[in-house]
Amino acid sequence: MSVADPRLTRGMRAMLARRAERLEAGERPLGWKVGFGSAAAIEALGTDRPLVGFLGDGALLGDGATVAIGSWTSPMLEPEIAVHLDADLEEGASWNEVHAAVRGLSAAIELADVDFAPSDPETILAGNIYNRHVVLGPVDTSRSRGEDVSGRLLRNGALVAATDRPEDLTGEIIEVVRLTGELLAASGERLRAGEVVITGSVVPPFAVSPGETIVAELPPLGSLSVTLD
Repeated sequence: MSVADPRLTRGMRAMLARRAERLEAGERPLGWKVGFGSAAAIEALGTDRPLVGFLGDGALLGDGATVAIGSWTSPMLEPEIAVHLDADLEEGASWNEVHAAVRGLSAAIELADVDFAPSDPETILAGNIYNRHVVLGPVDTSRSRGEDVSGRLLRNGALVAATDRPEDLTGEIIEVVRLTGELLAASGERLRAGEVVITGSVVPPFAVSPGETIVAELPPLGSLSVTLD
């Protein structure tokens, strides 16, 4: 397939070249991240789909990690639903084929540094959609869809954001993964068994600062936390 928007084509090429450099340097592939997939973001950027970046094991943190963000420009935190794949997906995979390839779901936290204005999708893609770190929870293999998941974000113990309908912001997560595979296929890549796709923030991205401990609760998938230094 091809993607009609040349900004996405050029941005994906730059993002995948950056990924190849990281892998050549010894980083191991972890999966992919989705961003700017809300209806408002798609409209603002003038795209027809979410953007896709890469995740490598160099960005992976353990639950409860302490992260130094004092030098970042505009640190943001996103609680997300992670989809874990158990099979390769061929180009043009249908919704049903994607659903059948899901091993399970987990909670996730993404930390991003929005170090330039998010106005151009090509530039956002080339910068790997601002990704700095990801935290992944245990995989719940009894679940493959996000319809029963809710989300709560706590800062230093106080509730700061919540949703009972996370897919209102991310889009239906199996379709999000299908669109991810479609964009990767148009760029010469594909989704593979063992990879994870974090599907976008279930609440609006949350600005964070040093000195905060953030807990992301995504019941029934569990909770994760990070302390920011």
